[in-house]
Amino acid sequence: MPRGLLNWTAEDVVRFLKTHGFVLIHTKGSHYFYFYSGRQVCVPFHGSKAIKPRTLGGIISQSGISKDIWLTRKK
Repeated sequence: MPRGLLNWTAEDVVRFLKTHGFVLIHTKGSHYFYFYSGRQVCVPFHGSKAIKPRTLGGIISQSGISKDIWLTRKK
């Protein structure tokens, strides 16, 4: 289960994005591209590996959703 910026998997990120209205628009290799309200987010999908904190920071930035919302989400 994710805590802070650690232990987020691609599945956790995708689940979070979908609950905030993002939809899958296309894939290229192991990268999934989600779109909502003029914003595109690229999520690297490498099995059940945890996404590195710096990569997750980029995803948060691309999504336009406040970091506080990402870190205080319901589990």
